[in-house]
Amino acid sequence: MGNKIFVSCENANHFCDKNQYKEASFWEKIKLSIHLIYCKACRKYSANNGKLSGLVKDPKVINIDKSTKDIMKEQLKKKMSEYNK
Repeated sequence: MGNKIFVSCENANHFCDKNQYKEASFWEKIKLSIHLIYCKACRKYSANNGKLSGLVKDPKVINIDKSTKDIMKEQLKKKMSEYNK
């Protein structure tokens, strides 16, 4: 890999993924930071990675019971059949 400071988007995304799991080396973090200064697409990728990590760590998922789920499925099937006529 060498000490090349400027890296491709592919490598930057890889470093971003590693950084998300606290596996990136010091130099990978530096290279990622430099890349993010000039690459809008990778900044967006990095931001989305952060959001995903946050959702995984603190999911705000509401579970519904089986009977409610079954009712919702039936309602959905009924509506779909109405539109398919």
